[in-house]
Amino acid sequence: MTGETAHGLRGDYAGMRPDYTVDQDWAAYTPAEHALWRRLYERQAVLLPRYACREFIDSLAALDFSAGIPRFDAVNPKLARATRWRIVAVPGLLPDRVFFEHLANRRFPVTVWLRTPEEFDYIVEPDVFHDFFGHVPLLFDPVFADFLEAYGQGGLKADALGAIEMLARLYWYTVEFGLIATPGGLRTYGAGILSSGGELPYSIESAAPHRIGFDLLRIMRTRYKIDTFQETYFVIRDFRELFEATAPDFTPHYAALAGLEPLPARAVLPADIAIGAIVDEG
Repeated sequence: MTGETAHGLRGDYAGMRPDYTVDQDWAAYTPAEHALWRRLYERQAVLLPRYACREFIDSLAALDFSAGIPRFDAVNPKLARATRWRIVAVPGLLPDRVFFEHLANRRFPVTVWLRTPEEFDYIVEPDVFHDFFGHVPLLFDPVFADFLEAYGQGGLKADALGAIEMLARLYWYTVEFGLIATPGGLRTYGAGILSSGGELPYSIESAAPHRIGFDLLRIMRTRYKIDTFQETYFVIRDFRELFEATAPDFTPHYAALAGLEPLPARAVLPADIAIGAIVDEG
């Protein structure tokens, strides 16, 4: 995900290309790193049937990369056939414009380094487990894949209009921390939730956070938390709603929101449509 951090960036940026891509160098991963990947994968796999959306579960099962850190070059032919996307290896967090340019050209940046065992439960920056496990399976869904391309194209325009912060909020509350209503109850499709052992059950079952029906302008006004579980989640009906809401030109939206104060992460408005924590017990 695009973003900034106050601490020194992880990853080796010295050998990157002008577009910030690097070689994955899969052979350099150690047996201990592959073992850590398996531990992370197994923890999340146990939780997914109860909390993840069906599209994610089905894609994950088809990919089957439980044995160790996946080779990007082995996944890309499958991804290209499915949705014309490919993943590119990057050293870590990217500048906004670089990130948007990759998405606009159906390239998803995936960080090459893996967290340490001490960071098993929490990591400040996205690593290869977050980026690959959390994001790549849904790139196989055609509607979601088209939404991400449109998001990247919109990001380039937002960058020119000085509206990056508004678009970053949209990314955060959908791609990273979005919920979706399904016949079986609420499920998640957000990568930040799907790759987190703690937030996955919290996002669906806890009574603490607000869950609000998807509202594009509301989301673009709402601040978010980067160092705690989210205080608010936004719920889409399906991926088609997400794509159709973000397809039009956002320029009028930016103008309409420019004079409004951002909303706190836990704000509740009279127009909000509250959605309860629902889980299918079957």
